[in-house]
Amino acid sequence: DDPDFLSLMMYLLKDSGHALLIARNGQEGLEKARKEQPDLILTDLMLPKLNGYEICTLLKQDALYQAIPVILLSATKIDDKDEQLAKECGADAYLRKSLSPPALMRAIQELLSAKRASVISCAASRAIGV
Repeated sequence: DDPDFLSLMMYLLKDSGHALLIARNGQEGLEKARKEQPDLILTDLMLPKLNGYEICTLLKQDALYQAIPVILLSATKIDDKDEQLAKECGADAYLRKSLSPPALMRAIQELLSAKRASVISCAASRAIGV
C-alpha cells in the first residue's frame, strides 16, 4: 500500500538476485502464491480484499504451501496483540516497515537459508531412507 516502500523493496530484492512476483491486493497475492509457490512471501498486513493475516492463515493451513516462509509487514507500531495474531496465523516473522533495509534483508536471507537447509535435510533424509 506504500509505493515508495514497494519500490525500495523491489530494488533491494532484485539487486540481491531475487525474482519477484508483485500483487496489488491480498486476493491477487494469494492466487499468485498458490500458482507460483515462491520461496518466500513478504506481505503488508493491511491490504484490500484479503489482509496479511488472512493470506498467511490460508497458506499455512494448506500442506502444499505451509513450508513457504511468510513475513508480515506493518506500518504501525507492533504490539503484543499483533504479534500474537501473527503467531496464530503461522507467520515466520512480523516486522515493521520502518526497519532498516539491511535488517529487513537479513531477516529475508535468514528465512530463505533456513528453508533451504530444511529442504536439503529432507532430501537427504529421503535419500538415505529415513
